Amino acid sequence: MSNDTPSEKARQQIDANLRRVFQAQEQAELPDRLKALLDDLKAQDTAADGTPNDGANE
Repeated sequence: MSNDTPSEKARQQIDANLRRVFQAQEQAELPDRLKALLDDLKAQDTAADGTPNDGANE
């Protein structure tokens, strides 16, 4: 089954490349626009359930 070896090497290379890409994305900081949106959603959520949003849980 020497025919499987190139496929296995290609699969390993693809796996390694995908890991690198996703690790880089995981470590990247969120854009300011997305942070602002998340803050707005948290504020709406807090206003809806009646608890004050003092930022203590952040």
